Parts: sequence; structure tokens; C-alpha cells
Amino acid sequence: MLGELGLRFVISAIVVVLAGTQLARSGDIIAARTKLGGVWVGSVFLALATSLPEIVTDLTAVRMGAVDLAVGDLFGSSMANMLILALVSLAPSGVELFRRATLDHVLYASLAIMLTAIATVGLIMRPTVTVLGIGMTSWSLLAVYAIASRAAFLQSTVAQSATEVVEMSGTVQVNSANTPVDAGRRASMSLARACWLFAASALVIVVAAPQFARAAEGIAIATGVGSTFVGTWLVGLSTSLPELVTSFTAVRLRAYDLAVGNLFGSNAINMALFALLDLAQPGPPILSIADPAHAVSALVAIILMTIAAATLVHRSRHGPSPAEPGSLLIILGYVLGIGLVFWRGIKG
Repeated sequence: MLGELGLRFVISAIVVVLAGTQLARSGDIIAARTKLGGVWVGSVFLALATSLPEIVTDLTAVRMGAVDLAVGDLFGSSMANMLILALVSLAPSGVELFRRATLDHVLYASLAIMLTAIATVGLIMRPTVTVLGIGMTSWSLLAVYAIASRAAFLQSTVAQSATEVVEMSGTVQVNSANTPVDAGRRASMSLARACWLFAASALVIVVAAPQFARAAEGIAIATGVGSTFVGTWLVGLSTSLPELVTSFTAVRLRAYDLAVGNLFGSNAINMALFALLDLAQPGPPILSIADPAHAVSALVAIILMTIAAATLVHRSRHGPSPAEPGSLLIILGYVLGIGLVFWRGIKG
């Protein structure tokens, strides 16, 4: 039984790795050719595409009646995304990640932190009022995401225009990936082809993602560990595989804004997904019936995102470090957080 589930997991992982690599490459082309910039494309388009496993997996889990698996996945994925950011920054190709990425990412980091805090309050207060099938907490998450995303888009547009003016004047050497190799790679693919490849890769991820929910639910039943821990750790880490692959690929392409934006943007989108989960299950809102133990993983995710945002600001002024203390703190915090979730699950 476990062997079959493991095989299904491995095959799905391979498919997601291939699709995620192509997502990053085509996303980089779209960012360059549309002049939207890596921050916006990474935080919205790429983040939405790499969040498709969470969307499909969690909708599947909710329809299976595994509410805690779905909620644990969303908070666990936010934790896993920060772990990915730390690991990418410690890789040889990502040593300059925090210094090269623009400070505009702090906007999306703040948005992700705010949304996670709102979801945590809803998890603790457990309001049962719904409007059009969506809980009030989920409506709040949608509203904050929409308003803040528009503000971040306007900021990104202004910053991108300012960067173009500086580049045209030739007065400042801008940190970018405009080397001859990168220019040749981008010139070899049209915008239309990049968009088609982006959409096709996202579709492949959608097809492969439901296997995560079915395999994880089977593991939770077979091992007796419980859906809260399995959702936070196994499914959260598994559905973050596209973020892992695309972020490593983006860093290798020196598309640093694409990598960072993908991770913070995915965390923000994760919280907005609670509205979809409410619609998928008629009755009380998802956050009102989920295990309150999920608040532990939610708070750990907030701590990890705060460390990442602080490291981003600090390194933008002080340069890279061979052994980034912020990244090491994130890794330590992730391990301790998973341990707390496991201990809480055993105790409960």
C-alpha cells in the first residue's frame, strides 16, 4: 500500500519538476518582453501557476472530507516556500539572491504576512457566518489581497518605468540579468510561444497535482499520524515542489526577482484560496471547522516570512554573506515548527 503511494508520489514529482522548469523559463521571457518586470510576473502569474497544486489538491481534499489536510497544506506550503527561499539563497548560484532582488518584494511579503495573520484570527475565532457560501474571514482575505495586489502592481509599474529611464540614460549600472547569454536566450523565444509554454506547463501541473491529495490521505490513514501533520509537512512540502523547481531555475537564469516574487506571491495566494475551499464544501466556513492546531503552523509561517523580509532589507544594504544567518534561521525555524505541529498532533 505505502509502496504504491510512494511510486505515485515519485512519478508526480518528476512530472512537476519538468513542468516547473519550463514555467520559470517561459515566465522569465514574459517578464522581459512585456516589461511588467520580474516582481509582478513572479508574484502574480508565476505564483498563481505554481500554486495550482495547492488549488487542485486542496479542492480534492475538501471534497474527500479531509478538511484538515487541505488547511494544513495551505499553511504548510507557506512554511515550505520560506524554506525553499532559504535553500535557494544558500546554493552557489543564489548567493546574491537577497542583494539582487528588489525591495519591492517587501510589499508582497507584508501582504502575505497580513493575510496569514487574518486567516489565523479566523481559525481561532471560528466565525460561522457565510455570504454567498463564503465565510467572512475568507471574504476579508479576498478583499485585502485584491486591494494590496493593485497597490503593489502600481508600485511595480512605477519602479519598472524608473528603471527603464535609468538604463536609457546610462548613468547607473543596474543589477539585472542582461548578459549576452541571457539576451540570446530571451531573443530565441517569442512572447506568444512563451505564453503557450507557460499555459501548457501550468496545465501539466494541474493534471499531476490531484495525486498528492490521494497519496497523502492514504499515508495519513496508513500511518495513523493524522491529517493535520501530514497536511502541514508532507502535502505542504509536496505541493511546494513547483515553487522549488521554478525558484532554483529562475536563480540559475539570474532572474532573482522572479524567484523571490514567486515564493512571497504564492504565500499570499495560498491564503486567498480559503474562499475556494468554502465554495467547495457547502456548510460552515472551512476555518470554522478546521483543527485549531493549524494556528501553530500559521504563526510559524508568519515568523519565517518576517525573517525573510528582514533579511531582504538588510542584505540590500550590506551585500551577500557566504553563510546567510537569515537563511539559517529560516531553516531552523521550519524544523522547529514542523516538530511543534507533530508534537501537537500526537498530544491531541
